[in-house]
Amino acid sequence: MPLTAFDHVNVRTANLDAMIRWYGEVLDLHPGPRPPFTVGGAWLYLGDRPYVHLVDIPGQREAVRDNTLEHFAFRATGMAGFLARLDEWHVPYSLDEVPEFPIVQVNFRDPDGNHIHVDFDKAELPT
Repeated sequence: MPLTAFDHVNVRTANLDAMIRWYGEVLDLHPGPRPPFTVGGAWLYLGDRPYVHLVDIPGQREAVRDNTLEHFAFRATGMAGFLARLDEWHVPYSLDEVPEFPIVQVNFRDPDGNHIHVDFDKAELPT
């Protein structure tokens, strides 16, 4: 069975509305159709694919720093505009070049503390 594509990441949160808003404003992911599960949540879409599944877990501790999923990542263009958006939302981040690859990672955390990075071509690195 060969893998053919990445499907989605599932993120548990006690801050569903704030997470939906944050992912929309910071990463341009928009809510879309979701099956009528017995637990609340939202599927956040990039184009026509729901890549981030949020699951509403009331009472979950807010910052999850010791989970086993270290991070998830997206590929993008338009680094300058993205960095401006992170600054506008007061999201701390680091710019980290990948050794021997033409990639720069913008590393940051969502409101629940989940590590995300967005990868850009090294040519977009601010000078």
